[in-house]
Amino acid sequence: MEPLVVPGTLEYLDKIAQYVLCASKRANLGKKASKLRLAVDEIATNIILHGYQNGNQEGTIKIRANLDEHTLTIYLEDTGTPFDPTAHQHPENLDKPLEERALGGLGIYLARENVDEFLYQRIHNTNRNILVMNRPQ
Repeated sequence: MEPLVVPGTLEYLDKIAQYVLCASKRANLGKKASKLRLAVDEIATNIILHGYQNGNQEGTIKIRANLDEHTLTIYLEDTGTPFDPTAHQHPENLDKPLEERALGGLGIYLARENVDEFLYQRIHNTNRNILVMNRPQ
């Protein structure tokens, strides 16, 4: 699939989701497609809100799908504020009611828990989030 490049704004989350669902269909992910979509949506939302908007920056999100015999890998790239989701611990006290928990961190947790592998790279001025789903055999 050709990469998709969209402005780093919330209005383009649906376009990103469509791309992920199309790639998931090609990979025959079945029910795992919704998990991948959720993970990508959480990371893309964080890129937009924290990488661009909170830093008063504008930029794009580049999404690329790589399909091989065993996996579907989604790459999300942005030039927003450097941020490594893999460096953050899982939220504590997930068993407590929402009103007793600190805000934030749940999106990263959901993203990491819903894919088979989650990686991060910082290359020059680019954040690269890598989400890997194993294909059914």
